[in-house]
Amino acid sequence: MSSNPSVLADRTAALLLKGYAWLPGMVRRHGSPLFTRLMGRPAVAVRGPEAVRFVYDERHVVRGQAMPEPVLSTLFGKGAVHTLDGEPHRVRKAMFLALLTDPGRVADLTEQVADAWERAVPEWAEREEIVLFDEAAVVLTRAVCRWAGVPLEEADVRPLARDLVAMVDGFATAGPRHWRARRARSRREFWAAGIVEEVRDDALAPPEGSALDVVARHRDADGLLLEPRVAGVELLNVLRPTVAVTWFLSFAGHLLHHRPDVRDRLWADDAAYLAAFVHELRRFYPFAPLIGGQAPADVSFQGREIPEGGMVVLDLFGQNHDEELWGDPYVFRPERFLERPVERDELVPQGGGDPAHGHRCPGEAVTIALLEALTLRLARLEHRVPEQDLRISLHRIPARPRSGLRITVTGK
Repeated sequence: MSSNPSVLADRTAALLLKGYAWLPGMVRRHGSPLFTRLMGRPAVAVRGPEAVRFVYDERHVVRGQAMPEPVLSTLFGKGAVHTLDGEPHRVRKAMFLALLTDPGRVADLTEQVADAWERAVPEWAEREEIVLFDEAAVVLTRAVCRWAGVPLEEADVRPLARDLVAMVDGFATAGPRHWRARRARSRREFWAAGIVEEVRDDALAPPEGSALDVVARHRDADGLLLEPRVAGVELLNVLRPTVAVTWFLSFAGHLLHHRPDVRDRLWADDAAYLAAFVHELRRFYPFAPLIGGQAPADVSFQGREIPEGGMVVLDLFGQNHDEELWGDPYVFRPERFLERPVERDELVPQGGGDPAHGHRCPGEAVTIALLEALTLRLARLEHRVPEQDLRISLHRIPARPRSGLRITVTGK
């Protein structure tokens, strides 16, 4: 254990103030594994493929009791799959894997999103300008609800999109964004629970096998249906992450504006390069800064002891920008993904490990498919980018272009 008082002081405030740069900076100064304190508890921060495998092994790290209340009350929801471990987690997670990793279901969702985009473009062209971040959220909300079997009137699309965005936007901050996220979470859990109850009362008949149908009828490890509020939480955990793809799409627009050479290459309809672009986008731009759990017993990593109940933090942003893994990590270069196969536990923008057995996001395949479809359409969309503040602050979690990326659509 380090005796450096600057390391062992509680660093929660520093994380909130400095954002993505805090943990990589601490690791540069003090090395890894890094011992510190977060939220009043001893914590060890780790990175690298070996660290990913360690963190996603339930013998070493569990997530259920480690999730901070502010994150549950905004991003995930209390009682969500993220709060479970062991067999209860595996049974609940299997529901998400069936919905979000089946190639046919992913293709259907991608088609719905592409169709919603194509329908929106003519309306965008009639406006002086649009904010890409906001309009992408609307497109994704409209499409994922249709795909999931969730009834949604057109007048309710934008309010729902704003709430789903708010849940993501306010999970790692204090102040107005956080309280907007809490209000959005409370409002939409009530709404989603009501829809689940309508399905169970046969007042609503979603398509068989749709996300709403599957969640409403899911039985947990104890053989019981989910309590309606928890079922609503899990329905939101299908809708919200899909709409969060708007963050990555705004980053794609940011990159294409600054790198017309990349945009030109995407025009060439090269599927391999498009896939490489999406992986590099997810590696290069800031999304999740870290994930954490707690040690269920005294464990050790690389010869360093971690006490029972101590926090274990995986430095996602630092690993995605680790020079030893990526060579020139602060250069956007999709070709790196064409030059060599990248191992599963090297690229970790949405966590690591095996999604079938651990806490890795089961919707990663959806994120990749949607980004490929929408990035190609954005690259081919005739538009101009007026002067605006396109800076992306690493102090803000989650980061986004300050302007949301305003564009004027000049053609299809």
